[in-house]
Amino acid sequence: MARAMFEYTKTVLQKVSFNSELFCKELEKAMSRLLPYEIDELVIWLKQFTANKPELYSCLSLVK
Repeated sequence: MARAMFEYTKTVLQKVSFNSELFCKELEKAMSRLLPYEIDELVIWLKQFTANKPELYSCLSLVK
């Protein structure tokens, strides 16, 4: 089930990436629900996903 939560989180983040406020809120939720190793994977995914989305860079501070 934990893997399903990780995949669901990525899907939600992709869908709300049009709005940086929503993206930050969903990212905060994800950080509280995912397991530590999944958060590490999410950070890697986030760096790739936000590479060409400068409006989402401010949300990355939540994962550091």
